[in-house]
Amino acid sequence: MRHLQSPSQTVGPFFHYGLILGGENNLVKAKSQGQRIILKGQVLDGDGLAVPDAMLEIWQPDSQGIFNHPQDPRHAQADPHFNGFGRSDTRHDGGYLFHTIKPGAISPELAPYINVRLFSRGLLIHAISRFYFADETSNAHDPLLNSLDATRRNTLIMQKIANPQAEAWPCYQLDIRLQGEGETIFFDV
Repeated sequence: MRHLQSPSQTVGPFFHYGLILGGENNLVKAKSQGQRIILKGQVLDGDGLAVPDAMLEIWQPDSQGIFNHPQDPRHAQADPHFNGFGRSDTRHDGGYLFHTIKPGAISPELAPYINVRLFSRGLLIHAISRFYFADETSNAHDPLLNSLDATRRNTLIMQKIANPQAEAWPCYQLDIRLQGEGETIFFDV
């Protein structure tokens, strides 16, 4: 009996069909507390080309720095109108977009940040990173951020830009590079 080798398979691209129904990128409700913001950027491959079929998940604390999750000791004080979890797929230009609130710091030693998971074809295991805010002075004292190579630290720092939709919400931008020059820092957790 002759055995034929099967073609290899990678994860996806199924995110648009199975995990994104619409609205998962809006974490804000009418009664959510805190400064509403927009997060945007592109997911790019090693050649700087757009990755049009990726998915990002974000998980963040509320404006007081409290995660709406039972493992947070302050969970009972979390904003009940903000769950802190969202998903965004990428479009043909690799772009992602979230409507959320600016998180508070979870402790005095840490700068405010947003946890990020990236799923994409070719990645057998999702990539994990963080987004920090360029306009936070507490970045200078954040232990994780400052443990990173200073020449690559900026790959995790979102820049405040003019809001292209002319809404009142501040807009932060960060492109994610999967590899190559300017590769985003990903964590092994």
